[in-house]
Amino acid sequence: MTPAAAVPLAAAVVVVAVDAWVYTDAKAHADRGAPVVFRVGSFAIETPGAWLLGCLLLWVIFFPIYLTSRSSGL
Repeated sequence: MTPAAAVPLAAAVVVVAVDAWVYTDAKAHADRGAPVVFRVGSFAIETPGAWLLGCLLLWVIFFPIYLTSRSSGL
């Protein structure tokens, strides 16, 4: 495998690892009774599974939203 081919693979591994952390962290917050919540109008992300799905589908958008929502809830 060439170094140029390894870069996308390494990026994918990092994204999946971060997604796993998002799920674990969101679950820990929910278990403590302080879920990480993001709302815009009628759209809401409240569960660890929803955070995971959002990050898996649109990591560039949902990961920064997660970090912002997480820090505003502390």
